Amino acid sequence: MMDGKSKLSKIEKVQPPTAGFDKEIYNSIRAALAEARTSVVVAVNTAMVSVYWEIGRQITEAVGERAEYGRSLLAYLSERLTVEFGKGFTVRNLRNMRQFYQTFPIRHTLRAELSWSHYRVLMKNTEPKRLEFYLKECADNNWTVRQLERQMFSFYYERLLATQKEHRAEISGEIERTEPKTDTDYLLKDPYILEFLDLKENAKYSESELEQGLIDKLQEFLLELGKGFSFVARQKRITTEHGEHYYIDLVFYNYILKCFIVIDLKTGKLTYQDVGQIDFYTRLFDEKVKREDDNPTIGIVLCAYKDEAIAKYSVLADKDNLFVSKYMQYLPTEEELQAELRYAREVIERQIEESGGDGE
Repeated sequence: MMDGKSKLSKIEKVQPPTAGFDKEIYNSIRAALAEARTSVVVAVNTAMVSVYWEIGRQITEAVGERAEYGRSLLAYLSERLTVEFGKGFTVRNLRNMRQFYQTFPIRHTLRAELSWSHYRVLMKNTEPKRLEFYLKECADNNWTVRQLERQMFSFYYERLLATQKEHRAEISGEIERTEPKTDTDYLLKDPYILEFLDLKENAKYSESELEQGLIDKLQEFLLELGKGFSFVARQKRITTEHGEHYYIDLVFYNYILKCFIVIDLKTGKLTYQDVGQIDFYTRLFDEKVKREDDNPTIGIVLCAYKDEAIAKYSVLADKDNLFVSKYMQYLPTEEELQAELRYAREVIERQIEESGGDGE
């Protein structure tokens, strides 16, 4: 998905049908469409938050202190609701709805500005003052879900309390630089909204033009190696037991090695967190997808940042020897992957430039 700036840069290159064409009508229509999309997002989120709170209330009141009955009820509800309304009603999600009601038992204290995704993140705050702080700050400042997560994980609350008053504005403003807002399109493609509406998820929703091109080239490159690679998925969503969604750019299965290969692509500068993330993805994939007769999953993190190309394999401590002695007979080397990244980026950027697009 292109961000708003990329879309506008393409639109501005479109010439009006006649000289001196007045752009006022276009701007008026564009504003009406943007407002309508925002209204749709608000309406869906409001309905979702409201009904999930109501589901949580009914489950809580029906179960009371009867734990065994609660487990049976959740299993029954999950089975029946999934058949009729789609996959958004797993036992885990129903538990989240119950927790939602228990965390916010007074309905009118809910903030209309916040989505179900916001509340899923907010419920991780177990300390009441911290929860109240993030609830108010998130709603008042119109934070996106990613902004809220970044603020919580960077201990924004604690840092603000520990900072003298005259310097707090600097800390408050850092989120706009480190995690800029996304456009309404992204909100419409939130996996929770798609599940609520029982809509299918598009694998290319979260890809920019450059990322999509690089993933296409990498997919072709690995399949053409002739070393046992079989394509499985792109933008593969893995959901943890706690309901967090993670997306893996490319997934292959190697039928010679009998293992999955997961690839995470970065078009920005590579960080220590990115390297750690591929280990996390690898472990998560082993836990959620790998079968008992499969070998351990291999992870690859790739960085295609302008003139810099980096490729790193995830070599977890428990499989160092296996990786070196067996896997590298069938996997491309880091140098081969780096060369392919550099070549692919040059080709794609040239194509984007020739077509008048903006890949970033």
